[in-house]
Amino acid sequence: MKLSETHLIQLAAVVDAGSVSKGAEALGLAQPAVSRSLAQLEARVGKPLFLRGHRPLQATQLGIQLATHGRRILIESRRAAEAVQSLLRGTRGMVRVCGVPFFMDAMISRIIAEFQNKHSDVMVEQSYGNLAEVSAGLRAAQFDIGIVPLGTSGEPKGLRFQPILAARNVVCCRLGHPLIRTKRLDLGELALYPWVAPLPGSPLLADLFAIRSSLGSIDLDIRYSGGSLLSLMNYLAETDALAVLPFSVAFAERKQSRITVLPVDIPQPQRNLGILRLGEADQNPAAAIFADFVVEAFDAMKQLIQRHENAVVWRR
Repeated sequence: MKLSETHLIQLAAVVDAGSVSKGAEALGLAQPAVSRSLAQLEARVGKPLFLRGHRPLQATQLGIQLATHGRRILIESRRAAEAVQSLLRGTRGMVRVCGVPFFMDAMISRIIAEFQNKHSDVMVEQSYGNLAEVSAGLRAAQFDIGIVPLGTSGEPKGLRFQPILAARNVVCCRLGHPLIRTKRLDLGELALYPWVAPLPGSPLLADLFAIRSSLGSIDLDIRYSGGSLLSLMNYLAETDALAVLPFSVAFAERKQSRITVLPVDIPQPQRNLGILRLGEADQNPAAAIFADFVVEAFDAMKQLIQRHENAVVWRR
């Protein structure tokens, strides 16, 4: 026997309210419509659902059992409606974010944690990629958001870019490095120590070559390459090697007290770190909320980063 779920929901509301009028009001329905539904349900099962002549209404054992099922259906229906509303508001769902490794590890992963402390029903799926990979993934609907640096060439076709932080590179080394004790550090002294090369495809690789070009005929001794941010930090902490890093990454790692920044001017790239998305309006509300959260987080960090740079990096 197949019973109407709508009829069961209305029965549960009437049983809980104690009268047809109050049950109808709770569901936002007219009393005559609910009365007809109960009559149809009673005819369908062939047994009375309420004891005759009782006020307030008192359900029979059959009515109580059917009302229990109707109550469950109503609860699940409301949960489904709440889930839909949460998805539309962006407070529930999934965000797929892909970006350049060092920024993702040093900064974005922390921002994701802060975001989920406020939006615990949003799952974030993080992956790594450079500009070309992120652009292709966005167009193929593999990602919702990209976190990438973009130069003067402009945003890729069909995508829109929102800058969140101007690029600023620094030379990093371990605490206690011999160059830290140098009062007037000359750019040429950077060639006296080994270097760490960034990951293949990273814009930092071009920045390292720019430093090498500024040294003229002097070459750089690259001893280590291709590591993650953690492996790079471990390597720097145990050697006298140098590495070029975004200052924001060095800033994010400052509490680890393992590396420091050398106060030396190096060639600076003309680019910004930012959020890359499809050119059309966001299809994923949760991704839109996350993107706004990232922008706000970087806005709050900019002054801290600048103060740290002025106080620590360029003191002489």
